[in-house]
Amino acid sequence: MQWMVAKPPGQVAAAPGRANVIRSLRYPEPMLPIQPDQASFLLHDVYLPGLKDEHRITKGVIGAIPLDQGDFNPDPVSKSALDLAWHIAATEMRFLDAVAAGEFDLSPRPRPDTIKNSADLVAWYAENFESRCGKLTRLIGEQLSKVIDFRGRFQLPAVMYLGFVLGHTVHHRGQLSMYLRPMGAKVPAIYGESYDSAEARKAAQQGA
Repeated sequence: MQWMVAKPPGQVAAAPGRANVIRSLRYPEPMLPIQPDQASFLLHDVYLPGLKDEHRITKGVIGAIPLDQGDFNPDPVSKSALDLAWHIAATEMRFLDAVAAGEFDLSPRPRPDTIKNSADLVAWYAENFESRCGKLTRLIGEQLSKVIDFRGRFQLPAVMYLGFVLGHTVHHRGQLSMYLRPMGAKVPAIYGESYDSAEARKAAQQGA
């Protein structure tokens, strides 16, 4: 049984004025399916711990966006800081929902009008992440090992999409962290101290 299928190269829409990029999605095939007990192990011992740790870091990066700087963007073709942060958070929820439901709902998820700044988004992100993690913990191995389709490009056991979205979050969080200093904000610790968090620690030690 094949559960990850190689697809031919597809064209990715480029920003106006830039050359189109051709991306190939290539995976080894055929690949053996995972068993329900393996899927449960991946959820409880690999992906959920990783998601929770990255969630903590991501909240810190989003929360570092100054409340009045959500519209900042480094280039006209770039997302604003708040829109990029929403993309990170909303995509996580879409993938967590898909794992729980056994299928993807690809309907648009615009940022709610109630989310006006980074503090609003951090609160939304924390609340929605917590409730979805609770749903994931109640899934059985057969649900986690069920192969589901994503846009006709990927056919993976449900649990594997948690690794997929982890990579997505880390990638875009790195982009967002690069917005911070140009907008006059401090970069929080991510994987170890940042310059700014180290300086804050030194100042606190000197003032103690």
